[in-house]
Amino acid sequence: MNDTLTTADAPCLLVTDTLGQRMIAIDKSTLTLGRRSEADIRVQGTGVSRLHAEIITDNGVCRLRDCESRFGTFVNGERTTERVLVHGDRIRLGQSDDTEIVFFIGDEAPSQERSAVAAASEIRHMADLLEGLRALGSGRVLDDVLRLVLDSAIDVTGAERGFIMLANPQGQLEFKLARARGHLTLSGRTFATSRKIPETVFATGQEAIVEDLLDGDLAHLHTGTVALGIRYVLCTPLRLVRYVEHAEERTDENIGVLYLDSRERGALRSATARAALETLSREAAVAIENARLYRDAVERSKLEQELKVAAAIQQSLLPAAGRTGDFFTIAGASVPCRAVGGDFFDYVDLPTGQFGFILGDVAGKGSPAALLAAALLGMFSAEATYQQSAAPLLTRLNRGLFRRSIEARFLTTFYAMLGTDGSLTYSNGGHNAPMLVTADGVRRLETGGVVLGLFEHSAFEEETLSLMPGDVVIAFSDGVSEAFNEAGEEFTDERLLASIEAHRTKTPQQMLDALLADVRAFCGQATPNDDVTMVIVRYDG
Repeated sequence: MNDTLTTADAPCLLVTDTLGQRMIAIDKSTLTLGRRSEADIRVQGTGVSRLHAEIITDNGVCRLRDCESRFGTFVNGERTTERVLVHGDRIRLGQSDDTEIVFFIGDEAPSQERSAVAAASEIRHMADLLEGLRALGSGRVLDDVLRLVLDSAIDVTGAERGFIMLANPQGQLEFKLARARGHLTLSGRTFATSRKIPETVFATGQEAIVEDLLDGDLAHLHTGTVALGIRYVLCTPLRLVRYVEHAEERTDENIGVLYLDSRERGALRSATARAALETLSREAAVAIENARLYRDAVERSKLEQELKVAAAIQQSLLPAAGRTGDFFTIAGASVPCRAVGGDFFDYVDLPTGQFGFILGDVAGKGSPAALLAAALLGMFSAEATYQQSAAPLLTRLNRGLFRRSIEARFLTTFYAMLGTDGSLTYSNGGHNAPMLVTADGVRRLETGGVVLGLFEHSAFEEETLSLMPGDVVIAFSDGVSEAFNEAGEEFTDERLLASIEAHRTKTPQQMLDALLADVRAFCGQATPNDDVTMVIVRYDG
């Protein structure tokens, strides 16, 4: 068996996928097809295995063999494990409808030379495809479209070089891509040209044709281009036409320019080439805009997925929602107003036999606050078992923030240690004062110090109280008391107290659920403006 085929009748594959059409010669004895990057023909799509199939060539006969793929290999719609290929056979891998592979023999393969109409049709197909594209994840779609547009424009007009500039959100043109004959990419540094022509075309929306850059009135504006021998320029706007639904009105928007130049006088003067370029630029504008919208949608989708993962990780860092110990019962919950939040809580069994619990609120919202909250939980886990009292723990956490040089590191927190004898030692670091509900009434737990992260050498105080069986500590973030309803009113501490009084006979978990339900009912359809976190601890004696 020969390793390569060199005859004039060498077989080939015409592959059509989301990025266009390409011809691949079968010049190896074994040609692999699949999803993995090492495959000779890489195919993305539903049900495509990493090594899906292979084409084995022996004495000029090509045999398609399925490599035990999960969803099968099909020829002309029929599933097959092994089959001799004949001219015109259509191959499909798995359930992928995005890629079509057609087997051809030598000279019978279709010509790859594109007419002006064919080039515009290919761009139009790309635009239609991108308009409905949602499931794929390639971040290179826009780059691929730009390459296709430029290569088509150069082929259609016979230009030597070309580039595309697109408008940024501020309406300023930005250089995106330059190409030359032979499908070569040029860097922005090597593509010497003046911005005068493209910016004028973008501003006016009118095509510009420069018959000779050596014209005395223009030469001084294009010295870099003229030095390369470039004399003839054709620049056309990329105009996006939008039609208003259920109306006959349309709006035109220039999204960029397509610039072509050449050293040859006749290359850009052809009326046929210019007409083709007009059609091409119109279809290209649609394809480019759809590619940009698709890229933005993919980036948003990735961000949303990352936030979902971050939210799951953050929830996994929090302790179990409820727990019953030998002398206490606790329930806690944290509901971020965004995907992730800056509120946190945790609890720990101490070597002294006491039970410690902490609740905090990082300044700010979203991912930065969530990262700092995670860091604080890590520091708390490392320090809690080594500190004999509440105030020293807050001191260590405060200094830990400064050691890590974290910007915007401010947070409020409350930490308490409950003993088997009912002793409650706590320290409040600038947090909303928790409520201690006893048979005699309600008191606020305010002793402590300032916000953590404000001063490196802040001093914190602590207080020790004696609880009776049935006494309850309710710690909460300001997202509870400062929750807004649709009229812009706050829930307030007074409403929280009233809610506590209404549910004080319930278990901690039942009380937690009821209090959060009261907050949600008060807010109605108003958009949450802060994270909501609450921890309820009952001393059982």
